[in-house]
Amino acid sequence: MMADGSRYVAFTRLGNRLKPVPLLLIGLIVSGCSMFVPDYHRPAVPIASKWSSPLETANKTAMPVSGPWWQDFSSSELNGLMKAGLMENYSLQAAYQRIEESRGTAELDGAPRYPTLALGGLYTRQNNFSTTSKTSVYGQASYETDFWGKNQDKYHSAQQLATAAEYDAETVKMTLAANIANTYFQLLSLDERILLAQKISGDEQHILDLVQTQANLGAGSNLEVEQQRNVLQTYQATVFSLQQQRNQTRFALAVLVGQSPESFTIVSKNLNHVTDPAPQLSFPANLLRRRPDIQAAEARLISTNYDVGAARASFLPDIVVTPLAGINTLAGTSVWSLIGTLTQPIFSGGSLSGQLHFDKAHSQEMAANYKQTLLTAFQDVETQISAVNQFTQADKLNAEAVVSAQEANRLALVQYKLGSIDYQTLLTVERTLYQSEDSSLQVKLQRLQASVGLFRALGGDYVTPSSSPQTNSQVG
Repeated sequence: MMADGSRYVAFTRLGNRLKPVPLLLIGLIVSGCSMFVPDYHRPAVPIASKWSSPLETANKTAMPVSGPWWQDFSSSELNGLMKAGLMENYSLQAAYQRIEESRGTAELDGAPRYPTLALGGLYTRQNNFSTTSKTSVYGQASYETDFWGKNQDKYHSAQQLATAAEYDAETVKMTLAANIANTYFQLLSLDERILLAQKISGDEQHILDLVQTQANLGAGSNLEVEQQRNVLQTYQATVFSLQQQRNQTRFALAVLVGQSPESFTIVSKNLNHVTDPAPQLSFPANLLRRRPDIQAAEARLISTNYDVGAARASFLPDIVVTPLAGINTLAGTSVWSLIGTLTQPIFSGGSLSGQLHFDKAHSQEMAANYKQTLLTAFQDVETQISAVNQFTQADKLNAEAVVSAQEANRLALVQYKLGSIDYQTLLTVERTLYQSEDSSLQVKLQRLQASVGLFRALGGDYVTPSSSPQTNSQVG
């Protein structure tokens, strides 16, 4: 057997003898560049110079969209939930892995741009009257010259899809943050509504005792007693219904932040500590660089542009260069060869034209998807602006209605005790009070969730990464 040192010497000699060959090949072979990719032009979509209505900022603090937007709600507990969710949420982790998958695909699609190299050897030993040993070492390379840029186009297409996956992950992150905030606010609102229903139940128990006393004294009827008992039981049932809603919301929030539902708890019990900020509205055109879903749609569109270029290049001949070199230690000789192969497609049964047809149609599809994504984003912002404005006004009116209902209830209770009004009037006033207070709590939640929705619609704190879609897909 050949000693390890002998093997090293043989391979080293081979490398020294073949060194001029790859240098010569590298000098002769010119990498292709994109020759058939259509010039990229961003699809034109009418963009208004301003939003249809200004943002209602009464009782709000207008703040620029910079940094984590959820910090503007001034809730340390919400900040902690956001930190946990962005680290532990499994849907977001899966989105990040999809980025790596896309990058791996881009690496695979980029591999044909480089030559493949192989090195082998053969060692034989014979004893036929005399012992002879022979060692053959050879190296082989194969390289498809990308003269027309087909492989380069496929690589750039895969790169754009990887970029789109990055934007998709940012969209998941943006949506996750909004869902955490909305669910957290809903949980606190349910705590407030449960407390209100429990308070009303206590008040109704007090009124039931009063009606029962009057019935015992002959100043009331058993019908009124049973009516009041029904009212009390209805509010008590409402408490259980709200508690079930709270449990469902708590479990949902736990999953959003990547925690086990059964052990998840929060500290806050109301929305009193939460401020209601509003982001500053920029021009609608700025949405193109602030929304990751828009940028993802454009990256996919650019990817199809490269696909068209690759499909066009497939009609042209492939040029493959295969150098082979070796050394025979017995004869003390070296051999080498250089083979060039040119393959021109003549008949493919329509596969090449079919692929080009598909890629062109796919590009048009992605252009339509981009336009639709852009229009949907504008609609999203307009809807959230309207929601913020309407719920801000409704919240103000509900607060005034609660004050009036509380005063009416106080007067009705006094007059009922004095016998000035009947039980039905008192019952109507009580229902109005509860409906006003409960409605006020729900509108307060809707107002906060509308603010969250507007932050999300404007792109949150998203910043366009350095790998943003190129404005011209002609890359050599």
